[in-house]
Amino acid sequence: MPHQEPEIPDAPRAPKPETSLTLDARSLRGLAHPLRIRLLKTLRHDGPATASQLAERLGESSGATSYHLRQLATHGFVEDDPERGKGRERWWKAAQEGTRFAEELHNSTDPEVRGAADLFMHEVANIHTQELGTWLGTSRDWPEEWARSADMSDFTLQLTAEQLSELNQRMHDLVDSYRGLSAEGSAQVRVHTHSFPRRPTD
Repeated sequence: MPHQEPEIPDAPRAPKPETSLTLDARSLRGLAHPLRIRLLKTLRHDGPATASQLAERLGESSGATSYHLRQLATHGFVEDDPERGKGRERWWKAAQEGTRFAEELHNSTDPEVRGAADLFMHEVANIHTQELGTWLGTSRDWPEEWARSADMSDFTLQLTAEQLSELNQRMHDLVDSYRGLSAEGSAQVRVHTHSFPRRPTD
């Protein structure tokens, strides 16, 4: 049987917003729920959808997705997509492309805030792990040039905190320079960066 190359998935039709929401203590608590984080991730990666569509994708009830979408909207993470809604059908879209922590959250001593931050970061780490696992499990289904182009590397450097911050910013700037590029045969690409200090005994 001849080998059939998989179709390259198109990027979401609706253009993604290029803004980033800065999380303060209130909005962080509003986002720090596993289903809300997954809903927001799905809308950002796959484009606008209804609560029923999201429920089917995520294996949840439409009642649950509807409730948590409204909570996300209250905190400004998602909004209506009036161009798609017909009649009583309500479509949702992400209001921003990304999120970042406000400076004061890094030093917060409020147990509720720290708990919300921990939940958020661990859920993001779980999503990254799932995405990488999906790629490793399906990489042979992609054309050879995609398998060769993907990367999974790690490096060990000896840096100061200031140098680490500079490195992160330069990597972010480089990734941002590729935004908006589109060409025939392109696919949505996920780029993960993890950089953190460790003690030799960890």
